[in-house]
Amino acid sequence: MEPFMVARRAFVALSLAALALAACGPKEPKASAPNTLTVAATAVPHAEVLEFIKPKLAAEGLNLEIKVFNDYVQPNTQVAEKRIDVNYFQTLPYLRDFNRDKGTNLVTIVGVHVEPIGAYSGKWKTIAEAPNGATVAIPNDASTEARALLLLAKNGLVGLKTTSDLATLKDITSNPKNLKFKELEAPALPRILNQVDLAVINTNYALDAKLNPSKDALIIEDKTSPYVNYLVGRPDNKDDPRVKKLAAALTTPEVKAFMERKYAGAVVPAF
Repeated sequence: MEPFMVARRAFVALSLAALALAACGPKEPKASAPNTLTVAATAVPHAEVLEFIKPKLAAEGLNLEIKVFNDYVQPNTQVAEKRIDVNYFQTLPYLRDFNRDKGTNLVTIVGVHVEPIGAYSGKWKTIAEAPNGATVAIPNDASTEARALLLLAKNGLVGLKTTSDLATLKDITSNPKNLKFKELEAPALPRILNQVDLAVINTNYALDAKLNPSKDALIIEDKTSPYVNYLVGRPDNKDDPRVKKLAAALTTPEVKAFMERKYAGAVVPAF
């Protein structure tokens, strides 16, 4: 074969390869259609609440696309990257920690509900039955770990040198039962319930695991919990008419009645 032809074929092959790589490269975030809003949520209760208001919003000309996640990181990451418009799953302390740790600037839009966090057991019927040296599993994200410790402190299981939402295991000043702590990913806690003496579980994951917080939790936050779950977005879209329409729909008397009827105290309206 002539050297010219060899060189020409090599050039064509390289060009095609470059085009293929370009086609496989990262794509720019795609903006939602003018009449569509994408929302990231955990399955229970957030996505269920969104499904409840979806027909009402459709009648008002807004198509709600609900993206369900089983973790607490991707819903924020994808909103920050403008791949999803807003999310609905988290408390203000968690959002504060996420923004600090990830360098994001997500903002709260409206507070919707409180999910009182509780401690559950697959072995014991009451907290008093938990033995000396009992193993307690708690969420490993900073804000929820503090929340779990504050719940245990309020019920006399540990003493803490702080009552702030920044409490850590290092703040424990007394431990009458000599509890042993395991820090685990929040979604995993229901799955290991029978492997530990107690597990402090976020209500959304408890509900997803078919636990009834008002009946199954050995101890639980009361209705004065400050851990409100928020609709969250970005500075550039918090005033978007579509987002405002969603915020209004989430805080109606109809949603309040739905929460009270469906969750029987496990999800408490915050408006």
